[in-house]
Amino acid sequence: MSSTVFHSHLLVSHILSFKFPANSQLSSASTVKLGVKPIKAYSLPTTTNDVSGQNHFCVLNRRILVLLSTSQFVLPLNESMDSFCVKAAELDISEYVLIKEAVRKVMSKGKAAGVLRLAFHDAGTFEVSEDSGGMNGSVLYELDRPENAGLKKSVKILEKAKSQVDALKPVSWADMIAVAGAEAVSVCGGPLIPVRLGRLDLMEPDAEGKLPQESLDASGLKQCFQKKGFSTQQLVALSGAHTLGSKGFGNPTVFDNSYYKILLEKSWLSSAGMSSMIGLPSDRALVEDNECLRWIKTYAENQNMFFEDFKNAYIKLVDSGARWKSL
Repeated sequence: MSSTVFHSHLLVSHILSFKFPANSQLSSASTVKLGVKPIKAYSLPTTTNDVSGQNHFCVLNRRILVLLSTSQFVLPLNESMDSFCVKAAELDISEYVLIKEAVRKVMSKGKAAGVLRLAFHDAGTFEVSEDSGGMNGSVLYELDRPENAGLKKSVKILEKAKSQVDALKPVSWADMIAVAGAEAVSVCGGPLIPVRLGRLDLMEPDAEGKLPQESLDASGLKQCFQKKGFSTQQLVALSGAHTLGSKGFGNPTVFDNSYYKILLEKSWLSSAGMSSMIGLPSDRALVEDNECLRWIKTYAENQNMFFEDFKNAYIKLVDSGARWKSL
């Protein structure tokens, strides 16, 4: 399905005329003209070149389109022009912005790691050969599985945000989790990640045993991610998500490239009795593989490149296997 909502710019009249009732106290003028700048409607950025993330959004709210296509409006007598303009501007909020703002209200930096983990565990069940799994909200039916321990807290956090969005425009859990994971990254100082909307929810659990196991060595990890359509570079980039949380990779609430620097230091070898506190066995296995090591060194030296590659890999992760609404 094409992600382009509008192929051409929506140009709106520069002047909106507002006529007051005949008994209005504004006797000096029966019509007030409000200057309005042309509005452009864009699709959500999905290319790797658009790093703005927040500048261009689909105008999904039909009410604003109706408002801007109407040439005359009658203002209630008890409503000032300023308050009317504010309300009109408020209508120009896309579904994407609504979700982002709702998530920001309920998610602190301390909760970000859990929310990002929720996104990974929902999307990480995808496998190319079976065309199954992916970002589909099925994780809600999988919370009692051992690998998803602790994720009920993250779901409860997002339930508050989802109820706020649903009151205005229903949103799927798949979209909610995908956007929330991206927000978890950006709220902690990571890259802005644009997320395409329109995923459908699966009302049953995905098959078990599809997530990468924590005990896998580098070879096993590469094979696992290859089944999901991801390269070794993308595996290493996505693994950088472990910089958030309590795995011992720097500040638990700051998204940066500390993960890779600490992997190179192999701090677990010199931390007497503390080795289990630094990363998972699968994290420590990456640095022992030459192909993975090349990317670990690259990201340790170049945080901007890590941010860009993580952004692109995350977009691929939450899109892979998703079922989409038809236009």
